[in-house]
Amino acid sequence: MSGHSKWANIKHKKAKMDAQKGKLYTKLSKMIIVAVREGGPDPNANSKLRDIIEKAREANMPNENIMRAIKRGSGELGGANMEEVLYEGYGPGGAAVLLEVMTDNRNRTAGELRHIFDKYGGNLGEAGCVAWMFEKKGLIIIEKSDGIDVDGVMMLAIEAGADDVEEQDDSIEITTSTERFEDVRKFLQEKGVKLSSAEITYLPKTTLSLSEKDSEMMEKLLEALEDHDDVQNVYTNYESAE
Repeated sequence: MSGHSKWANIKHKKAKMDAQKGKLYTKLSKMIIVAVREGGPDPNANSKLRDIIEKAREANMPNENIMRAIKRGSGELGGANMEEVLYEGYGPGGAAVLLEVMTDNRNRTAGELRHIFDKYGGNLGEAGCVAWMFEKKGLIIIEKSDGIDVDGVMMLAIEAGADDVEEQDDSIEITTSTERFEDVRKFLQEKGVKLSSAEITYLPKTTLSLSEKDSEMMEKLLEALEDHDDVQNVYTNYESAE
């Protein structure tokens, strides 16, 4: 970018950040709409909605946007016919890709995702082609900070009913069954443990390394899929070399 005005660069970066923020807000709105339809508009009685609202606030999503999404979900504003769909496919080198999507038009979304897969050396597959390679689990991350009692936290997680606890370089990773997830999370929070993140996710049963060429294409594929407005989450068994 040498030779360009630094202000032009700053404007470009700001525009990019604004665009990314807009996409994030769109995805969070869709998640809120579906959560309201599944469990009602009261976050005190709908834990899924409560979690998404918390994420939205952490992302600095304006409260009026959150309330508008809740009203669309409850039908008060005539919300769109949104539904959750899983799409599955293969990336370069045969890597498995699982997508959580929220859409109001399955045919349109499938066509757009198929185009992205094709462009980056993969292909959109049939339902069930790769889902068996993943396990739906609760995943809780706790950042290691000065003074944290790592052994104590790990014991608490086990006491609460976690399936597995692993100490990483800078964090503690706790996996649970989907049924025990809420109980483990509440137990840790009641014991004063600060959670960095807590979510239901898909974890690959095994991971796959790719050649340098396939890895480059896979990274581009994952970036393009994550950038699609309808895609909420992207899961893969591809293990990055970094």
